[in-house]
Amino acid sequence: MEFEKDSLSVLTEALRHMEKGFSNLPAATAPYEREKLHSVLLDVATRMQDNYPYFHPQYAGQMLKPPHPVARAAYMLAMWINPNNHALDGGRASSKMEREAVAELAGMFGWQEHLGHLTSGGTMANLEALWVSGRLSPGKKVVASEQAHYTHSRISEVLKLDFEAIPCDMRSRMDLGALEERLKKGDVGTVVATMGTTGTGAVDPLPGILALREKYGFRLHADAAYGGYYVLADNLGEEATEGFRRIGEVDSIVIDPHKHGLQPYGCGCVLFKDPSVGTFYKHDSPYTYFSSTELHLGEISLECSRAGASAVALWATQKMLPMSRDGEFARGLSQCRSAAVRLYAKLENDPRFLTMFEPELDIVVFAPNAKTSGEISRVSKDLFDMAAAYNLHLALFSYPARLLKEAWPDVTFEDETVACLRSCLMKPEHDEWLEQIWRLLRDAMHAISR
Repeated sequence: MEFEKDSLSVLTEALRHMEKGFSNLPAATAPYEREKLHSVLLDVATRMQDNYPYFHPQYAGQMLKPPHPVARAAYMLAMWINPNNHALDGGRASSKMEREAVAELAGMFGWQEHLGHLTSGGTMANLEALWVSGRLSPGKKVVASEQAHYTHSRISEVLKLDFEAIPCDMRSRMDLGALEERLKKGDVGTVVATMGTTGTGAVDPLPGILALREKYGFRLHADAAYGGYYVLADNLGEEATEGFRRIGEVDSIVIDPHKHGLQPYGCGCVLFKDPSVGTFYKHDSPYTYFSSTELHLGEISLECSRAGASAVALWATQKMLPMSRDGEFARGLSQCRSAAVRLYAKLENDPRFLTMFEPELDIVVFAPNAKTSGEISRVSKDLFDMAAAYNLHLALFSYPARLLKEAWPDVTFEDETVACLRSCLMKPEHDEWLEQIWRLLRDAMHAISR
């Protein structure tokens, strides 16, 4: 195969257009030796060959989605300026583009008023959300499901907030009964609802959590770092659809454009429904903000320097692919979900495999059929290696055995966890490549069974 390179000619044209805006300046090009540049870049290209093909549809393992050509080109274009979106003085145009892009993300969830900004990723975005929660509910606990991202417990430790994990049901979602029992103690200040776990893509039952908020009163944060864009999809199951329909009722949301938003790493986003939480960020820097009385993004962010190029890339992508439910971007998400449901159906009907539950988003978790959990783990690892030899790249996932006993009643469980296989079908092309993926998976399974 060949990489997409047509966008480079468009980038060159855009670069020439951009430099016209600075034509009144005297020449001041930083010197470098072209031969050394050439040599070093070829070395880089050689080193980068030592990667899995994350960009290709036959990579169906971890949640790695290639950036759209417009995002890649816009990011590179911005790097000739290298703006810093901490202060308007360092990123005038890119700061405005960030505000516009973030407003469109907030609009996906029905928020016209909001406070938000881009971050270096979901970890920092969730840290800011929990930091605000801690300021609003000092001394109160943060709870999230046991399948929530591990950074919630780590972030809580950093922020000196008490954290507790809530057990999950058999579909890897927060158990509402267990949550209510914990809420009865009266010391929970924040509940984190995961709208698409990174393990299985499970969507916590948000309508039920909202009902519990009415009864017990707590701050509700939606970690939609992975699944947030699925608010635009039209082919989710009934429960996930209802959960995303009501996501605008939460207090804060995190979404990662560098996951399903077609952006380069790192680009996360935190959104607050109530703009008044911005008062918690207030600080007085005597040297940073001096050229404008307008709001600087650094005044509503815990991070200081942030790449303006990330905002430029996101703005350009949303300009080309608007975040609307009837547009090309939304259709791409529906294709991802379609690919996952189709793969699940094939696995479910093949006696050589074990499945858990129909995917709610685009992540499928499965395992080779065997009599014991130890054998399942061993064969899963063998299949992972053999599939890679066939240029089909999956991921391994350690899953709690107690959540599998109902789905796999004929399996003898010897350990607390079972090594399973996990496939993130997060590229729209996975839908049309599904038959090829299935053929390679069957071939790999046949090879280890001989």
